[in-house]
Amino acid sequence: MNKQKTFTDFEYANRKKITRREDFLKKMDEIIPWEKWSAIIRPYYPEGKRGRPPIGIDTMLRMYLLQAWFNMSDEMAEDSIYDSYAMRKFMGIDFDEHQAPDATTLLKFRHLLEEHGLPEQLFTDIAKKLEEHGCLMRGGTILDATIIRAASSTKNASGSRDPEMHSTKKGNDWYFGMKAHIGVDAFSGYTHTLEATAANVHDINKASDLIREDDEVVYGDAGYKGIGNREEIATDEKKSEIDFRINKNPTGYDKSANNIGMRWEKFIERQKSSVRGKVEHVFRIVKVTFGYRKAVYRGIKKNLNRLYILFASANILMYARSGRAERL
Repeated sequence: MNKQKTFTDFEYANRKKITRREDFLKKMDEIIPWEKWSAIIRPYYPEGKRGRPPIGIDTMLRMYLLQAWFNMSDEMAEDSIYDSYAMRKFMGIDFDEHQAPDATTLLKFRHLLEEHGLPEQLFTDIAKKLEEHGCLMRGGTILDATIIRAASSTKNASGSRDPEMHSTKKGNDWYFGMKAHIGVDAFSGYTHTLEATAANVHDINKASDLIREDDEVVYGDAGYKGIGNREEIATDEKKSEIDFRINKNPTGYDKSANNIGMRWEKFIERQKSSVRGKVEHVFRIVKVTFGYRKAVYRGIKKNLNRLYILFASANILMYARSGRAERL
């Protein structure tokens, strides 16, 4: 990757302000384990023995990440690299030597990753490295799920909505789309497990898949009430011993209790919520910082691959914001 400074680099070095985008990309560039991620992809990447030599894995991976972080289409990702100095610098591209990969090349690279399940491997690699650095602890998990909307319009080539997406009601509103179910470390707030389903699948149905083997305590909102009685939990030797600290629905307080008892019950619920609230930070990064409020592809699997990259990136960003500078 070309790191030689250009005249543009010297010109931009005299600026009085570094943009938030440039600062974000600098942090991610310093912490992402590029060599390890490239090694994960390399066995599946074309060797270039025939035809035009392939673009380097590192270059394509960086472009793929830019697309995910800024929620861009293939064409927009290509154009943005030409428009943005911060993105060009992150890519390490010198236009005197070569151009940015085109949208079609990015599309093929994304399909390659999806075909071999590589986004999940990258997500798992980050979780493993966080554990090695003493950031991701063991013993406790927070369960939660969030709705990712999908396009409900039928004005498309097939004339129908995505058959893998479904509708669900939350409060008084209906939502069409999918759900991202996550298991978050109760101590650090890093995501260690991720699943995706249609929106109409109840949160508790995926709870068992999000719990680690050595978890001793699990937190969740009122949607996970009765989790300990589920067959997959009750019949499991280890999971049946877990202390499930599930928040009550506010309407479930004992109205007949005296004032002292009521205050104590509310205090206990606040303590549960104070731990459980860590999961909301992860969701905020994915849905607000990365802008992934709406599914960008048709089908659960394709969107799950994007979610693996986004939650892995959220873990990396949280790691950077914690003040750590060493590469994972």
